[in-house]
Amino acid sequence: VLAAWQRPYLNIFKHFRVEEWKRSAKEGDVAALTDTRLKGTIYRIRGSNPASSYLQLPRAGTQSLGLTGRYLYLLFRPLPHKHFLVHLDVTTEENQVVRISFSNLFKEFKSTATWLQFPFVCSTASEGTARRGAPGAAPADARWTCLVLDLPSLLALYLSRRYSHLRGVKLCSNLLVKNLCTSDLLFEPGVTLAEARLGDLSCRGVAPMPRELAFPVPKGKKWHDLYDYIRY
Repeated sequence: VLAAWQRPYLNIFKHFRVEEWKRSAKEGDVAALTDTRLKGTIYRIRGSNPASSYLQLPRAGTQSLGLTGRYLYLLFRPLPHKHFLVHLDVTTEENQVVRISFSNLFKEFKSTATWLQFPFVCSTASEGTARRGAPGAAPADARWTCLVLDLPSLLALYLSRRYSHLRGVKLCSNLLVKNLCTSDLLFEPGVTLAEARLGDLSCRGVAPMPRELAFPVPKGKKWHDLYDYIRY
C-alpha cells in the first residue's frame, strides 16, 4: 500500500527539490532551461558519452528514494542524433538491487540476475503520425515522450522477483527531462477528467494525467499527434 505522502502520485523532481542539488547530484553538462512550449523548467543532460554527464537521485548511492508506486513515469525527449541512457535501481522483496536500463545504444534486450537492459527505439514525427524509427541514435525530430514502466510486472516477468521499491534513478546524456513521477495509478494522456468519469476508467485504475505531469496540448490538436506514450 502506498504511503500517504506518495499518494495519489509523487512528483519526484518537486518532492526532492532537484533544482537545489542537495538531495540530487549532477555530473558534467547538466543545465536547467525554461521550455516555452512545455511551459516550465526542463533539464538538459548532454555529453560526449552517456556516462560522462548525468542527473542522479538520491545524491548518494548508499541512500534510497524508497518510492513504492507501481508505475514510474519519465517525461523526456532524446537529443537529436545522439544516444541516451537511463538507469533505474529497484529493490526486490528479497532485498536484491536490480538495475533496469533503457537506451538507444542497446541493440537487443539482455538480462542477468541483477540487470535488465531494454533497447529504446525513438519514433519519428511525420505528418502527425508517429512511426517507430530504426534502432540507434535519436532522429532529428524525436518527440517528447511519456515512458511508463510497470516495475512490479517487469521484475516478475523477467526475473520472477517481487518488487519492493524504487531505490535510485540515474538519467545520463543525451536527453531533455521534464519530470519523473511514481504512482499506483495508470495515467492516460489525452483523457480529460470528464471523459474518465464517463468511461468509468477509474474502476480499471486509469486516471487522467495530473496537470503538473501533463504536456500542453494547443487548441485543436490531439495529444497523440504531438507526443509519444510508451508503456513497458
